[in-house]
Amino acid sequence: MRTTKPFRRLRLLAAAATLAWAGAAAAQDLRVGVRAGPEGIDPAYMALGNHSAAVKNMFDTLVWVDEKLQVQPGLAVSWRTIDDTTWEFKLREGVKFHDGSPFTARDVKFSIERIPAVAGPDGGLTLYTRTIAGVSIVDDVTIRITTNAPHAALPQDMTRMFIVSSRIAPDSKTAEFNSGQAAIGTGPFRFVSWTPRGDLVVERAPGHWRGDAPWAKVTLVEISNDAARVAGLLSNRVDFINYVPVSDIARLKRDRNVAVFQGESIYTFILYPDMREDMSVPAMRMITDKQGNPLPKNPFLDGRVREALSLAIDRQGIVQSVFEGYATPAAQLMPNYMFGADPDAKPLPHDPARARALLAEAGYPNGFRFPLYCSSDRLPGDGATCQALGQLFARIGLEVQVNAQPRTIFFPARTRGDYPITMAGWGTLTGEAGYALSGFVHCKKPGGRLGPFNASHYCNEELDKLIAEALFTMDEEKRRALFQKAQAMAVADRGQIPIVTLPTVWAGKATLTWTPRADEDTLPYFIRPRS
Repeated sequence: MRTTKPFRRLRLLAAAATLAWAGAAAAQDLRVGVRAGPEGIDPAYMALGNHSAAVKNMFDTLVWVDEKLQVQPGLAVSWRTIDDTTWEFKLREGVKFHDGSPFTARDVKFSIERIPAVAGPDGGLTLYTRTIAGVSIVDDVTIRITTNAPHAALPQDMTRMFIVSSRIAPDSKTAEFNSGQAAIGTGPFRFVSWTPRGDLVVERAPGHWRGDAPWAKVTLVEISNDAARVAGLLSNRVDFINYVPVSDIARLKRDRNVAVFQGESIYTFILYPDMREDMSVPAMRMITDKQGNPLPKNPFLDGRVREALSLAIDRQGIVQSVFEGYATPAAQLMPNYMFGADPDAKPLPHDPARARALLAEAGYPNGFRFPLYCSSDRLPGDGATCQALGQLFARIGLEVQVNAQPRTIFFPARTRGDYPITMAGWGTLTGEAGYALSGFVHCKKPGGRLGPFNASHYCNEELDKLIAEALFTMDEEKRRALFQKAQAMAVADRGQIPIVTLPTVWAGKATLTWTPRADEDTLPYFIRPRS
């Protein structure tokens, strides 16, 4: 008896523990610490990656991309071209919005057509609608989209056009979404509450077409400070974090209570020298000689000056000093693995002596002075890279005042044209070169749909023709070659100057599993309890 009672007690305790764990697991909540949360709840308001990642919890798209940026069926189960300018999408049947109403072609038409009217300060999702001429309903489960020219990448563009309910008021904008009144989607979670720069709380929406989410409730906790985010994981304030600072990767890998997940990224840090000719514009008056006197013309208009800026950048040095070896020196405007990038492109050279000679040749032997503005809390290392650039430019005789700012200040001001030169991360969210080239390289003209993110005010008409030809070419291999040629031309002209391609690293409790995503979206639906 003395030998069986302890054994029986252990069995009872084990059974109780198992039942308790099963009950807890069934209703388990997940808290995710993110470097940046949404800019609002309206999915069409902003195109920033952090915004899109957050709203994906509540809203679906017709097409989505997997962790390797490969397009997959979403709310559309299939798509085909009717002719060079007409696409037909067959919609998934039986899908319900969070209010119980059915998803139909009417919602697709409504969602696409409202995009231009609700775009936020960065242009929102208008880049994705740039070629759309019309949306027509064939029947409840069939939609046709006509474009103003052949557009082979329309399915990729659809991966960022979120579907909202057509039952919301047509003029519903930011306030109605942020309150939850209009936040009616078909995503795996439904909206509960949101505090700007704080928590986004969502709860499981039963019956999602992809299967029920593994979490009853998810809280996205915005923790912009890297050290605080790591501390939040280690102290159990949160269960999972994104953008692990490189200085903590080795330490976290040694912690058996933590799992680290590392993968390829879509983000490249890019320098944007402003090429406006009008030196009376307040931003351009910030460029002066070293005594503070205005310059008669914009030095960034001179290709030799832009080449000098690029040659001054020690990309490998930034990789080592800022990213401890985890980043990659940039060779072009996007990672080499993407469609339309040159897979064999080599990192841009570092030659400060040549940079000084080019400045002298351009008429600036003593350099000049300007402020450099960067984001400080959007992507890992953005503030530190900004500081490094200031030091590197000083070595070729330029006097730089470095201003690393919170994204809530930086991006609206940059969109207004308040700065003469900026540095920020660019993520080619669709995985193909057309998104970058049409987004921030193409000329930005009043009333035009291309170049919405062209912060450099760079304009090269010959390059624009090449970009347009590539965008309107349906043959995949011809389109790839045209994109490669266009990107090589853009890099050679230094209208925008690539610096480094970022690493992407997540960490979570060892009880969780996650497959790293190239788009860096942190999606709680795919964070799973480890079996």
